[in-house]
Amino acid sequence: MAFWTGVKAGVAGFCAFFISASMAIPAQSGSTPWMQTGSATSQPIGHFEFCQKNRSECGVRSRAGAAPRVTASGWAVIRQVNAAVNREISPVTDQELLGRDEVWSYPQGRGDCEDFALEKRRRLMQRGFAAGNLLMTVVRKPDGEGHAVLTVRTAQGDFILDNLDNGVRLWTNTPYRFLKRQASNNSGRWVTIDNSAEVLVGSVGN
Repeated sequence: MAFWTGVKAGVAGFCAFFISASMAIPAQSGSTPWMQTGSATSQPIGHFEFCQKNRSECGVRSRAGAAPRVTASGWAVIRQVNAAVNREISPVTDQELLGRDEVWSYPQGRGDCEDFALEKRRRLMQRGFAAGNLLMTVVRKPDGEGHAVLTVRTAQGDFILDNLDNGVRLWTNTPYRFLKRQASNNSGRWVTIDNSAEVLVGSVGN
């Protein structure tokens, strides 16, 4: 089934869990539906250690190019995967589960925010989505706590899959300050997100 047409910051702390059934909604007035990425930046230590154990996942090279347009069936899969992982995985901190912080891994029934995001990325890749359009992303919540989500690059905008929300939201319609994400052309590299502050300012004015 075709889904496309056309073309050292930590995340420590508990990722509180709640459900919202919202769907993706348009960007805030004056903001862009795509993140503007900048220079190369440090890889989160948890992702670095994950890559040491999963080298094939972190050595994927992708061609630079425009993000693809997602079909209706593709959006259905994205929403289903987001909701299913949120439902199936029980939220627990790395400290509670493993006795230390910053352990990024595929969850075995339990995990924290980055584990949810890794599992969603894996399932979407299994369904035919390209690695270069499924990007682990580090954000800061309004309370200042670090958090991890999955960004899906599309021609319609950059959308967020989050263990705190069953909806699939455009990145500008989340409450987060976006810090950095995987590079779309290299799954082992990370880049800054340069226009996050502009989006926050624009949202306050609306």
